[in-house]
Amino acid sequence: MFHPTVFDNIKVSLENQLYDYDNLDGILIITDRTDLLNLALMSREFTLSFKLSGGYKVTSEVVLLSSVKDLSDEILENPGTDPGCSLLLRFYMEIEDVPLQCPAIDRILSGIWGPDLKPEQSLSFRYGEEGDTYHNCIQLTFNRQITEAQMEDIPDLLKHLLQSAEELEGV
Repeated sequence: MFHPTVFDNIKVSLENQLYDYDNLDGILIITDRTDLLNLALMSREFTLSFKLSGGYKVTSEVVLLSSVKDLSDEILENPGTDPGCSLLLRFYMEIEDVPLQCPAIDRILSGIWGPDLKPEQSLSFRYGEEGDTYHNCIQLTFNRQITEAQMEDIPDLLKHLLQSAEELEGV
């Protein structure tokens, strides 16, 4: 019989709570979902994207990753390991005033998530369509493995994620 991995358990918990926010509470709208198994690397990736209800500027994304080492440590029950997976949060938005908006985004996210999670902002534009608007991908990368011991932290994590999206809407 199949035994769910840490990745599966955390994925289901995140997915259930975010879909409840969509279907039951109506505070967000799920816009995309992927659940990938990379057979070349034997890794897994789950992403769930959403916009806040009434929000139009920011798309938020939860990304859960598990490498072949993560999976093998768990399945083989390797001694001295604490099986887990990696977590990223991304926010996509368009900005026009880079010197003003990028520092504001940094301040907002640092204020919510603290100094340990440094926002990384990547700006881009489509060649031939240069103008005043840049696409900003903001990423928060958790610097440690997420394990089942952190399952009870998921509601607070999602509360901070929603707060981040809401405050970024105002930038």
